[in-house]
Amino acid sequence: MNPYPLLFEPILLEKVWGGRELMKLHKPLPDALAIGESWELADRPDSIAQGRSVIANGALKGQTLREAMSHAEDVILGDGKRSHEGGFPLLIKYLDARGNLSVQVHPDEAYVEAHPDTHLKSEAWYIIDAEPGALIYKGVDPDCSPEEFASHIGTDKVVDDLIAIPARPGDLHYLPSGTCHALGAGIVVAEIQTPSDTTFRVHDWGRTSRALHIEPALACIQFGPGPHNQTIDAILRQTQTRIEPIVVEGTCSEILLSTDFFDIERVRLMHPGRLEIVTNGMPIIWMILEGAGRIDAPGAHTTPVRRGDTLLLPAGLNDGQAIFDEPTTLLHITLPSPLKGLIA
Repeated sequence: MNPYPLLFEPILLEKVWGGRELMKLHKPLPDALAIGESWELADRPDSIAQGRSVIANGALKGQTLREAMSHAEDVILGDGKRSHEGGFPLLIKYLDARGNLSVQVHPDEAYVEAHPDTHLKSEAWYIIDAEPGALIYKGVDPDCSPEEFASHIGTDKVVDDLIAIPARPGDLHYLPSGTCHALGAGIVVAEIQTPSDTTFRVHDWGRTSRALHIEPALACIQFGPGPHNQTIDAILRQTQTRIEPIVVEGTCSEILLSTDFFDIERVRLMHPGRLEIVTNGMPIIWMILEGAGRIDAPGAHTTPVRRGDTLLLPAGLNDGQAIFDEPTTLLHITLPSPLKGLIA
């Protein structure tokens, strides 16, 4: 079988804070349900209900990604490494927050080392749309002590201890393990994360249907100055020092984030045009945020794509090209190279 771009059936999750905005990304929302998440690419353990993406196109249609990797791992994953649970090492989602998400934290390295049943989780939010005045909460005020923060849990004062940042479409925010955070109401994001789901909630905006995890959360939250707790001034400085975009013949490429878990690049075609697909032996994920077109792969396989589609370009896909019929914006997501960090 010739490698080709893989599309997946979205896994749609009803959430108390969800809505109907994901229809704008062509998600087939069930009638009258508040959908908060669309899992675009997922390969979670058997214990997670509906946790594995099903391929929606081509010769592998109907298989889960895990099943496809079981007999074509070299083609799909190449030099990439599976997660600690044996699955694909990233989880890709769209989120529609019509209400505030819980204030939460994911365990840091020290906590995971002491509690082997938990797992690290680092994630990034790319803001697609935001209502005027919408906020994200990212980190704790560096002047707030753990004792002061703990005393405010159970009251709305805990929100005042968080760093509130205006949500602006096109911004990307990294949330490494240990960062206390919440996605505010009125925002649609693309979320790229490691595939753990260990989450400790400290505040749920008056909702009482879900458990809080105060003790483990306080053990994981990073307090004081540092990258976990960036003020708005620090965010602005970071934006201003970002690597300059590269513009060639109407195509703009901009590195938004590089981590030990994933790298994110934004690619914008200002006019109809084409992109050559070069995998370098590693899988690539594309999230089409605007635009439409097709991907031509060897073997005369053509895959139409449009806004809202998420594609996995297998590591073995060589000599493919994407042809876009209109201006297009996409996120180009990769796993870290095996050579990352090595000195020549």
